Amino acid sequence: MPLFDEEEQIKKLKVIREKEEEEVTRILADKYDLPYANLSDMSIELDYLKLIPEDQSHAGKIVVFQGIGKKIDVGLKDPDEQLARNIVKKLEEDYDTQLFLVSSNGLKKAWQRYKEVPSFVELSRGIIDISAERVEEIISQTTSLENLKDEFMSKVTSKEKRKVSELLEIILGAALALDASDIHIEPQEKGINLRFRLDGVLHDVLTFDTKPYQLLLSRIKLVSEMKLNIKEKPQDGRFTIKTKNVDIEVRSSALPGPYGETIVLRALNPKTIGLTTEDLGMRPYLRDLVEKEIHRPNGMILTTGPTGSGKTTTLYAFLKKRRSQEVKIITIENPIEYHLADITQTQTNDSKGYSFASGLRSILRQDPDIIMVGEIRDLEAASIALNAALTGHLVFSTLHTNDAAGTIPRLLDLGANPAILAPAINLSIAQRLLRKLCQDCRETYEPSKEELEITKKIVESFPPNEPKPNLKDLKLFKPGGCAKCSGIGYKGRIGIFEAILVEEKIEQLILRRPSETEIKLASKDQGILTMGQDAILKIIEGQTSFLEAQRVIELS
Repeated sequence: MPLFDEEEQIKKLKVIREKEEEEVTRILADKYDLPYANLSDMSIELDYLKLIPEDQSHAGKIVVFQGIGKKIDVGLKDPDEQLARNIVKKLEEDYDTQLFLVSSNGLKKAWQRYKEVPSFVELSRGIIDISAERVEEIISQTTSLENLKDEFMSKVTSKEKRKVSELLEIILGAALALDASDIHIEPQEKGINLRFRLDGVLHDVLTFDTKPYQLLLSRIKLVSEMKLNIKEKPQDGRFTIKTKNVDIEVRSSALPGPYGETIVLRALNPKTIGLTTEDLGMRPYLRDLVEKEIHRPNGMILTTGPTGSGKTTTLYAFLKKRRSQEVKIITIENPIEYHLADITQTQTNDSKGYSFASGLRSILRQDPDIIMVGEIRDLEAASIALNAALTGHLVFSTLHTNDAAGTIPRLLDLGANPAILAPAINLSIAQRLLRKLCQDCRETYEPSKEELEITKKIVESFPPNEPKPNLKDLKLFKPGGCAKCSGIGYKGRIGIFEAILVEEKIEQLILRRPSETEIKLASKDQGILTMGQDAILKIIEGQTSFLEAQRVIELS
């Protein structure tokens, strides 16, 4: 016969009493005409829990346990308690509150979570206030990806209880220190991968376990104004990092996957648009040509290339060059990535019927001198932009084509009228971005036979106006690796460009609906380097490497 187990009986009695208390609370909820919530079975969201200070929560027997955006769920033990009513009244000034009746036991379970509440200051929805001192500290400590790994893992593996805000501070601060454009947090079968995109290339940073990932996911969703309870659908959001000298906007994206939601954060650092036309990397001949074209009173200038090739940065450099008190500049973008002073910027919203085409019509009624269209996607937008270029406006825009010669066939494929297209377009520019070799650790080497043959062949094809470099005893450069470049061998990026000027000869050709090949042949005597020729010069000059150029374009 089994012995009487007193400890086991006490546990059973406790469970019975808790169930009885929940049942009584459920009955009372009907009396007060309030919904009932069992906090013992619910997840308590820390970011909403902290809306009521812990001492007030205990005194008023009230707690905020969940929420989505400005809608919050508030649990209270006694709706007649005056302090609880005062707290609710205060919350209702800023939030849409839903009251629930909860038990004493449920409140105790929620109160246990107060010790985990993040301590960093959230100024308002969508804004993270990282202290300038903390950012400077992280920046000074983060000299490489290895540094970041050591710092992050020391926090994750420490026995001391760490707040999620500290982990997020480390990731965001290090991304700023290393000039990362994107942060990828990717759940895998055996852990969570953290990767940074540096100068257009993804780099593995570290792998950590799922517990801190869940905290980071909730924190990022909250400040990005995503819904915390939606996990099976993609979501987008944004927030701002406030630092000492500048506010940096971050676009966030959550995508469901087999092991959890992948988070990608894109940092829109304003220093990215600090480039001038001189900084872009154009050869002197092309730069002089571009300077002349962007100062014309009307016509269209197009930049082309794939996503991430720097097209928008180039257009921003043009806008800054033309910005003045005498000129009205309006942009229509999707989204507005960077805010420019003294320029009117507007953002499309397809869900509300505000497209590039409808936005362009409205812009033309605002008496602009210069218009920037983020992207020409369809015939309607193309037609309005082309007509604007013919009626006294200078129009800048982007198009997705492989090279400068592909611009005309692409617009013709969209249905553009050749008779309008020919006189409207002034210049088509194609570009790519190459990583620059770190000048502190780059290494020289003897080019291979294949590299030498390709270099000689491309140099021989230079237009007559471009001086040919001396290839005797040619030495090329390759990446090394030092503290200044985080051991990668590359630091920063530079553009390679080609362009076609739409002059009389090209205009006549457009009227006959030419192929890309015909346009390339007709533009050969313009004396503008192709992207391949531009890349070879930058390789010879030691600005980039042969392998990097071949990664981005085909050298042949």
